[in-house]
Amino acid sequence: MSEHSDHPGRFDSPESRKRVRQVLYALCTVSVIAEIFVKRYVDHPWEALPGFYAIYGFIACVALVLLATELRKVVMRGEDYYDDH
Repeated sequence: MSEHSDHPGRFDSPESRKRVRQVLYALCTVSVIAEIFVKRYVDHPWEALPGFYAIYGFIACVALVLLATELRKVVMRGEDYYDDH
């Protein structure tokens, strides 16, 4: 059985990918707009800022990627680690 199929995947066409992006952008927009109308109880003043959790999540994600990149340099083993010496 071969790994590659002659049938294209669901998201292989540019139209499908464009449609998925449009849906994602629409959901993000609706989420930020809904935040304006929902009464939230906050512990800290900065939590009341519009889009705070989206910005906080984005910054946390970028920080994790940068931290993982640096951590990889520390824990990565050489290419010949498992070779017989």
